[in-house]
Amino acid sequence: MYLKTKSMKLKTLTVICLISLLFSCEGPRYPYQNVKLDFETRAVDLVSRMTLEEKVSQLTHYADAVDHLGIPEYNWWNECLHGVARSGKATVFPQAIGMAATFDRDMMFQMADVTSTEARAKYHDYFSRGKHGMYQGLTFWSPNINIFRDPRWGRGHETYGEDPYLTGEMGVQFIKGLQGDDPRYLKTVATSKHYIVHSGPEPSRHEFDAVVSERDFRDTYLPAFKKTVEKGHVYSVMCAYNRYMGEPCCGSAPLQEELLRGELGFEGYIVSDCGAIGDFHWGHKVVADREEAAALGVLSGTDLNCGDQYDGLVQAVRQGLISEEEINVVVERLMLARMKLGMFDPDEMVPWSSYPVDTLAVEAHKEVAREMARKSIVLLKNDRNTLPISKDLKRVAVIGPNAHNVDVQMGNYNGTPVDPVSVLDGIRAKLGGDAEVRYAQGSPHHSGLPYLSAVPPEVLYTTEAMEENGLRAAFYPNLKGEGAPLFQRTDSLVDFYWWDGEPPVEGLSDDNYSAEWSGYLVPRRNGTHALGVNGKYFQFIFEGDTLIRNHNIHHSNKIYRNVDLIAGKAYRIKVLMQDYHSDANCTLHWQEPGLPLAWDAIQAVRWADHVVLVMGLTARLEGEEMRGLELDGFNAGDRTSLDLPAIQRSLIRQIAATGKPVTLVLMTGSAVSISREHASVPAVLQAWYGGEAAGEAVADVLFGDYNPAGRLPVTFYGSVNDLPAFENYDMAGRTYRYFDGEVLYPFGYGLSYTTFSYDNLILEKDEMASDESITVSVDISNSGGWDGEEVVQLYIRDLESEEVRPLKDLRGFERVSVKAGQTIVVSMTLGPDELAYYNTAAGSYKVEPGLYEIMVGPSSVSENLLKTELLVR
Repeated sequence: MYLKTKSMKLKTLTVICLISLLFSCEGPRYPYQNVKLDFETRAVDLVSRMTLEEKVSQLTHYADAVDHLGIPEYNWWNECLHGVARSGKATVFPQAIGMAATFDRDMMFQMADVTSTEARAKYHDYFSRGKHGMYQGLTFWSPNINIFRDPRWGRGHETYGEDPYLTGEMGVQFIKGLQGDDPRYLKTVATSKHYIVHSGPEPSRHEFDAVVSERDFRDTYLPAFKKTVEKGHVYSVMCAYNRYMGEPCCGSAPLQEELLRGELGFEGYIVSDCGAIGDFHWGHKVVADREEAAALGVLSGTDLNCGDQYDGLVQAVRQGLISEEEINVVVERLMLARMKLGMFDPDEMVPWSSYPVDTLAVEAHKEVAREMARKSIVLLKNDRNTLPISKDLKRVAVIGPNAHNVDVQMGNYNGTPVDPVSVLDGIRAKLGGDAEVRYAQGSPHHSGLPYLSAVPPEVLYTTEAMEENGLRAAFYPNLKGEGAPLFQRTDSLVDFYWWDGEPPVEGLSDDNYSAEWSGYLVPRRNGTHALGVNGKYFQFIFEGDTLIRNHNIHHSNKIYRNVDLIAGKAYRIKVLMQDYHSDANCTLHWQEPGLPLAWDAIQAVRWADHVVLVMGLTARLEGEEMRGLELDGFNAGDRTSLDLPAIQRSLIRQIAATGKPVTLVLMTGSAVSISREHASVPAVLQAWYGGEAAGEAVADVLFGDYNPAGRLPVTFYGSVNDLPAFENYDMAGRTYRYFDGEVLYPFGYGLSYTTFSYDNLILEKDEMASDESITVSVDISNSGGWDGEEVVQLYIRDLESEEVRPLKDLRGFERVSVKAGQTIVVSMTLGPDELAYYNTAAGSYKVEPGLYEIMVGPSSVSENLLKTELLVR
């Protein structure tokens, strides 16, 4: 697809020049070019001038140029889950689950506004250079508003947690920040995904049928989509891979035409998840071939195919499966979206077209990332006021596989930050020269997953004679490494990252060069080494044989092979890297066998006055459809256990047994069962995958420069045995709303360095009509010695409904700042939107008459909530 894009650059630039001349000299020739007409009229006119083949060419994510109409090619695929993703330089915020832990609507809006600003700057820069490829457009497939119903789901960290209300509230702010508030144009397009009832298992998502009750569908799985459509006015929705109640989500007219467009009033376009239309015949087997799949997709309301199945629509028309008039409808929707983005109007009319590329990753944006990271951190335990740590300490040990690993902090679907800060670096910067900080990795993340790092210069040689360290590097002005190199040098190691548009050597052309490193590897140890390369486009040759070949436009891959090596022996190696698209990176990496990781860590612990253990997971273990990854506790991206991997649990036990003061910092994207670890260490922080500023944020909290106030957007269960079967989508026994057993840390939970008390819960009136709204107020007092923030949470419970209702339901929250010794009044609104549930008999959302329990407090724990009752007439 990208080679096709490159070949169109000159043609596209010519088209743009012609259109510019048309606007400036002759005025509009056709109605679709007339900026005084409304977009709807222009879109209809534009589509009417296309042939069937041209219309169909616009319906896949890699839309072709239509030269005679001045339509440049466009790739609809872009991502911005927590900052502009997979497109090089960007500000990288905490992973979505971490942002949800802030319980801060304003913070979410700020983050999304920064993201859309950087997105606009990137788009206009790419366009000015004739680039129209993947991850270079303005249509973003974020946010992920699926409900994290089960902590085993590998993609749960892409979501805003287990609660429908919190998910909807955060999703709306994200969408508003992304799409802007201009009355004419969209700043970017946001996409609510994955519609609907989608949350694993990852290995079976292409054929899985999610079967749930109408009540669970309407009260758990639908509300966030409903809110982002009705309140957020999201302009795009992505339909999911799976089936729902027997029908593929992307092939369901009841879901898309009747419910989404009809009942909810959605006015934008629907895009399939990537490959989901092909799943109609490959996975779900509801149709026979591509033509039937394409026709079903369009007729069911799926406008845009991420994939190539809609290429079959021309033949589908000839077979009578669909009409050209029916295809017109979806093409018009897509052209309307591009017009709303300003793609058919002069730049001077579009508010954000002048954003310069140096807007990316500026200090003001990085500060928003720092603040978001600070606000996301949850203090789970703090016995004996272990935290904050005194800055007067002279010896601090920082231990763990996540202590000095910025890749882990990025989660997935991420951009590339300019100056990311690890926890180790953050602590060293915090303490400066007044203390000594020692680091030890301690363990890998999992005994079955190598912890890969750059191969060091001392084991690399330019020749077999081993006279010079490093590898010979040659740079070629083509992708195949052919002909004479433009430049040669010796590199001490292979660990490079070159930004898009900034090739490593003058004279190389962006997206059209290659680099080759060759020489010898002389290992220090005998045994099985994990050896490979991290990059997007590369070939790794070992002893004359190709060991690894990779070609991935989406993101860099850390790939390795297990190779038996003999210490002191010279092995011939070669790495060929190609720059096909966007940034170029290449790292030759390995893991040596038999390293005394735990021993080194214990020595550092015995030396230290305080130990910071930075443990957890990585997106290399929990994530999207990781075929072939089967390890103890993990299966293809999903989890089969909620425990930390055994090798990490062992290290924590050994360190806790030394008796030294220990703070456990968890970096994960999901809940972990750490009952034993909770009992053995005095302080625990949940830091998620905290983005580029995670190290600074953790250090600020550890040493008292920031008072933590994050709250858990998910329940931390005691064991995986507490959960129903993963494949069962019924909500009974799941999440704080339906689980009534004991948990390790409840939804909404989080501690502070100060103490808050709640008093004087007042309802504006204790009786109301079903269409009324009232104010709920409560006094919050900071009785401790620190200024701090508190997340005030409002829950309801329907006490008299004849239908099954949740044990409690979050229906309001406010993150507020309260100075030490201060009391403030916090008010929230309770009305039809907050009190309504789906009435299956009536077939609609209703506020049922009867008695409701109203609860306000610091978490979902009933014992800590102030309670009163409200009668709805």
